Amino acid sequence: MCGDSGAVVASTSAEPAQSTEPAVTVEQFDEIFEQVKAWGAYAEPARGAWQRVTPDKVRQAASEVRSGRTAQMTLPWNITSGVDNPDPALHYMVDLGDREAPEPSTNKDFLGINFHGKAASHLDALAHIAYRGELFDGHVSRDTVHATGTDFGAVADLRHLVTRGVLLDFALLSGKPWVEPGTAFHRDDVIACAERCGVEIEEGDAVLIRDGHFRRRAEVGPWDPSGASAGLHVDAMPYLAERKIALLGGDGDSDVRPSPTPGIHSPIHILAITAMGVPLLDNLDLEELAQACAEEGRYSFMLTVAPLNVPRGTGSPVNPVAVF
Repeated sequence: MCGDSGAVVASTSAEPAQSTEPAVTVEQFDEIFEQVKAWGAYAEPARGAWQRVTPDKVRQAASEVRSGRTAQMTLPWNITSGVDNPDPALHYMVDLGDREAPEPSTNKDFLGINFHGKAASHLDALAHIAYRGELFDGHVSRDTVHATGTDFGAVADLRHLVTRGVLLDFALLSGKPWVEPGTAFHRDDVIACAERCGVEIEEGDAVLIRDGHFRRRAEVGPWDPSGASAGLHVDAMPYLAERKIALLGGDGDSDVRPSPTPGIHSPIHILAITAMGVPLLDNLDLEELAQACAEEGRYSFMLTVAPLNVPRGTGSPVNPVAVF
């Protein structure tokens, strides 16, 4: 349980706080892959599990709006190089009012980013992850994704999402400001956290997982989450598949690291995206949302996700917003 995650350590290093046992062999992982696989389940495979969000589900999400309070989840545009941001985003001015007629003068920006990583809040579309050379629904990656983009599972195929969101606050469950990197959340932890937060995961929901990553980063300092991060253990995914979720995300990238499966660095990415057809939200700042949930007294809300309309793109920077 995440309540056994270990004491808060004031260190910029991030040694695993607890074991990610039990280890999962590649053979066991492949069995779970087959268990949760949803290939052939959707009329529009490029949209995957987002098709679970029906008009009725949107109406249910709208019924979550009572106080009108909002909470955004995107990180600041990070242009500073660091251990968790080796490829900083770009932001510079291309016009300071000196290229056009005096009135009105205009100031213009350029933005650029390699968003798949640890420093930008972003959405992973279904083209982002392949396993054994195949994307979701059996599309062969080398025949599908080219230098100009993807022919299947692009972020533009997803369009936008409005659904019921639920926050599983594992830091709240632990009774500490954050859960230490290296802590695995198992099936029983997911069930216990949902109970602690007073929510039931329903079909079409977006499930967001908070371990307090950015609270820890603010107070302790940055570390490389590619080597150590709290997140889901492989054994939690069959339960989320049973609940028929539409979207998974967190303040990490949903994977616990070190990985419990030797030779597979991001097993949750594979199971969610490639097997289940569930897009992922990575690197969300969930501190404002956690505070809002605590003060509103509920951990469900209407969630809006509107990725950029990038034809043939494998994902997009994104700013999800919760409405209470």
